Amino acid sequence: MSAKSKGSKRTYQSTELRQSATIEAVVQLCADQDPATLTTARIADEVGLSQGALFKHFPNKNRLWESVAGWVSEQLTSQVFREADRHELADQALEAMFLAHVRFIARHPGIPRLMLGELQKPGNGAAKTIIRQTLARYRRKVVGLLDLGIQQGRIAPGMDTEAAAVLYLGAIQGLVVQGMVSGEIATLEQAAPRIFKLYSASFQEMPDDPEK
Repeated sequence: MSAKSKGSKRTYQSTELRQSATIEAVVQLCADQDPATLTTARIADEVGLSQGALFKHFPNKNRLWESVAGWVSEQLTSQVFREADRHELADQALEAMFLAHVRFIARHPGIPRLMLGELQKPGNGAAKTIIRQTLARYRRKVVGLLDLGIQQGRIAPGMDTEAAAVLYLGAIQGLVVQGMVSGEIATLEQAAPRIFKLYSASFQEMPDDPEK
């Protein structure tokens, strides 16, 4: 390999590392700060760069936020879906997925603020689109597992899986919001099993309507 090729490779690796460090810094900063008020100067300072150097890696703030949204999407779905895929029984997969999602948020408390902040922005920016697509993919995963659970006889056959998926996501979101309100988001993992137990009660066969 020529000296030029080696230098190019080192430059690429350095750029990739800087980008990764910047994305992680944004996620960490959002744990204590409203993403809407987070400036590029603050971000650059966190990673030890000048603003000019930061813009060499991300041409503008929108591109940075797009990269952050992409990182969140990839990390969330890969970690959470991987836990679900360890289980053959759908109800167990749903529980593993639920707990993994809450654990991910507890360890990255800035992510809920990032996601909510982007979803509340007007228009359809790239970051907002990524988050919407991620949530849609997540919902499809839950619906697929609920349908599988019905096939396996683990979930009541008459269940409205679309509504159940909304409730599943709502349970996680509600738990996260309560953690943000109380300022104790790190304790979410302790509450998650109890919340899922209540949710999973809907899996059971509903009694016959006595009026029928």
